[in-house]
Amino acid sequence: MSFGYQVLGFGAGGVARIDISCLVIAGGGGGGGNYYSGGGGAGGYRNSYSSEASGGGGSSEAALGLVESTVYTITVGAGGAGGSGTGIGASGANSSISGSDITSKISIGGGRGGGGSPVQLPYAGGSGGGGYSGPQTGGAGTANQGYAGGNGTSGGSTGNTGGGGGAGQLGESTTTSSNGGNGGNGLASSITASSISRAGGGGGSTYNATAGVGGTGGGGNGGKANPASQPVAGTANTGGGGGAASHPVGTTNGAAGGSGVVILRIATADYSGTSSGSPTISTSGSDTILIFNGDGTYTG
Repeated sequence: MSFGYQVLGFGAGGVARIDISCLVIAGGGGGGGNYYSGGGGAGGYRNSYSSEASGGGGSSEAALGLVESTVYTITVGAGGAGGSGTGIGASGANSSISGSDITSKISIGGGRGGGGSPVQLPYAGGSGGGGYSGPQTGGAGTANQGYAGGNGTSGGSTGNTGGGGGAGQLGESTTTSSNGGNGGNGLASSITASSISRAGGGGGSTYNATAGVGGTGGGGNGGKANPASQPVAGTANTGGGGGAASHPVGTTNGAAGGSGVVILRIATADYSGTSSGSPTISTSGSDTILIFNGDGTYTG
């Protein structure tokens, strides 16, 4: 689809801007470490392609207007490290598109999962991290980017931990001693011409019951102590949250969140052909698509 030009009233002649679609996903949060931990939250999810939804129940955003010959900086957030037996995990890093003549489009990194012994609070983020079995409330999500993490619940010895929030769904809260909470599902987008889900939350952990499953879109599964099953990292370049650790008997360290991604879709007639950072470039119909799996630039 061609977006054409949008003329803005800057000065006597106005400034011609090329409207493009973009999907900006931040890095996912790391799963909590030690003693019945919560899953990591997915990275924030902001989408302006073809009326597709943004995260947290948000609507599609307005197209981004770029000016010819202006350089725009693309930043792709790293996933956060998982928590350790005594150390606190990390939230994911922000992803963004910025330039001298636009308001930066920033997606917030996913929140880390909570943990116990010592107590590690889950963080708010693009989507929030899940709570451990304290009980502990999951971290909040960011409006129009992602959902909150699930709550952990005390009672029983299996570890009732919350799943990390996803772009499309809350992380699962636990109400019994039977399992770790599942990560919230992500959202699917066809901005690359194929429908791909991204930004799923990480699964919560368990001692000897059923570990939480990572949300669709790159969320990692939670860990289990008996028998030992290690938590799974969020998938790279999806912004998926990392799976949580269970117990020092089996899975002391939480898994890392997945890195984010920034995708641009531009009418080929308006495509400048100038970028840095080695994005993957393809075409679909009358559009050119650039996928940034790492930092770079695009010149309008």
